Amino acid sequence: MTGQRVRTRFAPSPTGYLHVGGLRTALYNYLFAKKMHGDFIIRIEDTDQSRKVDDAQKNLIKTLEWSGIIADESPEHGGEFGPYVQSERLDTYARYCRQLLEDNHAYYCFATSEELEENRQLQLKQGLQPKYNRKWLPEELGGSVPSSEIRKRLDAGDPYVVRMKVPDYVSVWFEDIIRGPVEFDSATIDDQVLMKSDGFPTYHFASVVDDHLMGITHIIRGEEWLPSMPKHLLLYEFFGWEAPKVAHLPLLLNPDRSKLSKRQGDVAVEDYIRKGYSNDAIVNFVAMLGWNEGEGSEQEVYSMDELIEKFSLERVGKAGAVFNVDKLNWLEKQYIKNRPAEKIIALIKPILQSELEQRPSLMPRDLITSDEYLAKVIELMRERVGFEHEFISFSPYFFFEPESYDEESVKKRWISETNDLLQEFCGTLESLPEFTAEGIEAALKDFVAPKALKPAVMIHPLRILASGVGFGPSLYHMLEVLGQEVVLRRIRKGIEKVKYQA
Repeated sequence: MTGQRVRTRFAPSPTGYLHVGGLRTALYNYLFAKKMHGDFIIRIEDTDQSRKVDDAQKNLIKTLEWSGIIADESPEHGGEFGPYVQSERLDTYARYCRQLLEDNHAYYCFATSEELEENRQLQLKQGLQPKYNRKWLPEELGGSVPSSEIRKRLDAGDPYVVRMKVPDYVSVWFEDIIRGPVEFDSATIDDQVLMKSDGFPTYHFASVVDDHLMGITHIIRGEEWLPSMPKHLLLYEFFGWEAPKVAHLPLLLNPDRSKLSKRQGDVAVEDYIRKGYSNDAIVNFVAMLGWNEGEGSEQEVYSMDELIEKFSLERVGKAGAVFNVDKLNWLEKQYIKNRPAEKIIALIKPILQSELEQRPSLMPRDLITSDEYLAKVIELMRERVGFEHEFISFSPYFFFEPESYDEESVKKRWISETNDLLQEFCGTLESLPEFTAEGIEAALKDFVAPKALKPAVMIHPLRILASGVGFGPSLYHMLEVLGQEVVLRRIRKGIEKVKYQA
């Protein structure tokens, strides 16, 4: 394959959601193809029709595209090597299956499911690795079944599968890009089913045929597929095809180093999308589950273009990668801190508008939904939110009147003179020529100094009445963003409500 254009593929089954492990596989295939100026293909492997889920194919591709992984060829985009759905390629698999039968690399098997299970249990009791016992191996392949018996069964329409004939006493060897040399003894390889009784190929057979016909040069997939590799390599040999280069990615692990599973947390990409994680953070996080740029690099935040530039399979490790949600949360915060305000506004404005439909506000709607106002809120809250939707949910006081006041904060911050001081300070705020953070701060300090009070005596109650809570961004800047009219209304309204709580 020297000099051949690089072509990689992601081949999910349409059985439900996109697993984060699947996203990593797709991402690494995409990054490698783009790094090598090649093509990335999505192929849907739906040979197991019993597990097929409606709309799963569409949702898989939609989630990948949300992540920024856009296929050059796919069921949605087309391409010269289609169709890209295996159930639409049955004639192709039947043709290549006939070739294997004619070349004595495969044979018909009429064993019933009951016979197969009985044989499996017997081997387990004997401490053997379960394998097909070759009961239906024909005489011409070294078995005991006459060809006449096989023809009789076929003519009678008896159900059958087609199995691959694994050569005896051979070693299957290949060089894994990540793991180095890997070798299997043929004695450990089962006579794999190639064509099922329903006329559909198995994954093992269809994927080899498709990878060859679609010109796939590199197969990048999870470690769990490593035991399948010798079966695939034998098929390449039977057909006389050159096998693609292969890289098997490390497992994804829970923090306790068990295999990542839904029992210990979310594993679907869609779950993280619903929680508010951005595609930037998810892709960055998943990219580093097994890959690193190398010694000397302290970079942890990458754009997709940077990942394409710096990615290499040689920097993917063999050891399992721990899925640490804390790291994902940290990455999300880094992106929020540095994301342009206009991008955040585009996301949070529909959220705010939806909230306003359910919950009226005393503040002018055209003001609080304006880009200028939202930009001010974003700059104040960047360091305090973990998700973009929290610009609304974590600081609703920028858009809605406080419905209550934190009782603990009131008890802690109120003194007997607090309400009188607040009432008096309203006059000071009302007379300010410019309602700016600097002006409010100077006015407050000038107000408390003659009374021999510290600014904190006023700062905390003002915050509670203006926002309903005892924490938040800079008080003076918060009041400036809210505006003079809103602040005065909230203080005067709040004094009436909390004077009985103190």
